[in-house]
Amino acid sequence: MTTTALADTARAIVAAGKGVLAADETPRTLTQRLAARTIQSTAETRRAYREMFFTTPGISEFIGGVILQDETIHQRSSTGTPLVDLLAQEGISPGIKVDNGARPLAGSPGERVTEGLDGLRDRLVAYREMGARFAKWRAVILIGEGLPTAGCVNANAHALARYAALCQEEGLVPIVEPEVLMDGAHTIDRSEQVTGRVLQAVFDALFEQNVSLEGMLLKPNMVIAGQDCERQASVEEVATATLRTLSRHVPPAVPAIVFLSGGQDHLLATKHLGAINQVGGPKPWKLSYSYGRALQDEALEVWDGRSENVPAGQHAFYHRAKCDSAAALGRYRTEMESEAASA
Repeated sequence: MTTTALADTARAIVAAGKGVLAADETPRTLTQRLAARTIQSTAETRRAYREMFFTTPGISEFIGGVILQDETIHQRSSTGTPLVDLLAQEGISPGIKVDNGARPLAGSPGERVTEGLDGLRDRLVAYREMGARFAKWRAVILIGEGLPTAGCVNANAHALARYAALCQEEGLVPIVEPEVLMDGAHTIDRSEQVTGRVLQAVFDALFEQNVSLEGMLLKPNMVIAGQDCERQASVEEVATATLRTLSRHVPPAVPAIVFLSGGQDHLLATKHLGAINQVGGPKPWKLSYSYGRALQDEALEVWDGRSENVPAGQHAFYHRAKCDSAAALGRYRTEMESEAASA
């Protein structure tokens, strides 16, 4: 795929207020979430759960891409249609998580590096033949006493860049996800400092690996105080700090930034995104969303593993995606939440 075609695909995923559904939890992670609601986790129940989202009527108005996991990309719907084709038929780009998870970083206690580069080229070819049009790789950075180290930041930045270069070589748009975790008691100022440092290292590495910035998407954390910090920043402070950090470290050639929710609940993730888009000043990239739990939690609670609850679960998902889309366009208002309850 040419650089132009990659750029076109990247832009299409986030066109007109659209975002990305991160439905790439591993079977182990999804099993934990289902078990919390006493729902038995099998390949069939996990398929039914995913299908509820993928077949929500009208959802392509707000969702331009869905990140799948290896199990899901091989599954078929209840009517026998491959799930990846189900998405494509609705004009939604199928994507695939390709990293093998974060592992302890040798020589740096408490830090992790994401693995999965070995054999990645062949896996990307196979996933593209199955219908994937983009991929995702997540790196995790912990803030702590003396952390992160330069070794950890640079190792993860290099892996992200190598992955992105391989994706583009095989015709897939890479979503580059360097996540500075909310874990800890750090202030929003410390979060801003570390997030800026990580983003700078990532784009330096992307440049060194000849990655086309126009043919990628960035999936960063918002700049937020640690979840154990005594003073939590206001929505407006988060928006201002986040946009300031992006302006300093993300080149304007990147077509879009799709934020991760990073443990925020659905309401806060929506409010923060809306506020970021309402802050004044230049925004050379689209600012959208690539949420997992923040898009799915309400629907999961309503569905509760029961087939008769699928329409209600889809209604909850549709509404949350509608709110997040409005936030991506800078049009979200809190009154939209009560409007959903009466719909």
